[in-house]
Amino acid sequence: MKLAWVAFNTILHKEIRRFTRIWVQTLVPPVITMTLYFVIFGQLIGSRIGEMGGFSYMQFIVPGLIMMSALTNSFSNVASSFYSTKFARNVEELLISPTSSHIIILGYMAGGMARGLCVGVLVTAISLFFVSFDVHSWWIVGLTLLFTTAAFALGGLINAIFAQSFDDISIIPTFILTPLTYLGGVFYSISLLPPFWQAVSKLNPIVYMINGFRYGFLGISDVPLVYTFAVLMLFIFALYSFAYYLISRGIGLRH
Repeated sequence: MKLAWVAFNTILHKEIRRFTRIWVQTLVPPVITMTLYFVIFGQLIGSRIGEMGGFSYMQFIVPGLIMMSALTNSFSNVASSFYSTKFARNVEELLISPTSSHIIILGYMAGGMARGLCVGVLVTAISLFFVSFDVHSWWIVGLTLLFTTAAFALGGLINAIFAQSFDDISIIPTFILTPLTYLGGVFYSISLLPPFWQAVSKLNPIVYMINGFRYGFLGISDVPLVYTFAVLMLFIFALYSFAYYLISRGIGLRH
């Protein structure tokens, strides 16, 4: 047990050192990007839109923007870090060491969560310059953010396992993650859509994550809260099991 903890702590410490050492590249850009969103969508466009769901448009979109920044950074942190380890053949040292597959997965997942949470906290702090919140439930805010960053960190790990080049780690974020996020209800309530498109939107798992997070802040959601946590638990279990299967068998790792 002690050796497992040492291995986990070593991987986690390495991952945190990795993104904090180059914080200008890892933490500052998403904060600047979200600040531009706050100014353009919240202040300029939001003043024309008015209210949504009984709140100002700025208050409505901020939870979604925080979640968007957190999940994309937790995904990209693990995807780039683990692929770099695989590219440098350092992953082979992990595979032949006594470190279990569970510890490898948990270490990288925790590292991705750490970056996602750091970015989420920084974006939240910046948002307070634009809007004030009377948070509905800190527990729901915290749990939704933790579970979502965990799920996307696992997704980033799986992406890195299958990646054959540095270009491959950007395919999923560009062609899948970004479209699903923008169509996940960050900038609008899916209740505004026609019934058919509402049903289609509910096939997007990010809809549940963003709405759960928004419920924690504002107390409103387009989907039942229990569905949010059910989807999150299902994704974490499925992605963790798949990652364990891949790493324990060395799929995509051994040459």
